[in-house]
Amino acid sequence: MINEICIAQNIKEFRTSRNLSQKEFGRLVGVSAQAVSKWEREIAYPDLFTLPVIAKILGVSVDELLTVNQEEKEA
Repeated sequence: MINEICIAQNIKEFRTSRNLSQKEFGRLVGVSAQAVSKWEREIAYPDLFTLPVIAKILGVSVDELLTVNQEEKEA
């Protein structure tokens, strides 16, 4: 079974766990709150150059942004 990449869900979960609004997070990343909203709703995705910036701000690795939660893998 191939696991889906859940970057949208991961960004939202990491962002909210750090009590960052979409606006605050977007400002830190250098994008608009609308861009963050589109990422989290899977309408658009961050580009490859933005992924390390997002990971650094959220205090996670790029791998963690791109990985499916272990609980979801087992379901």
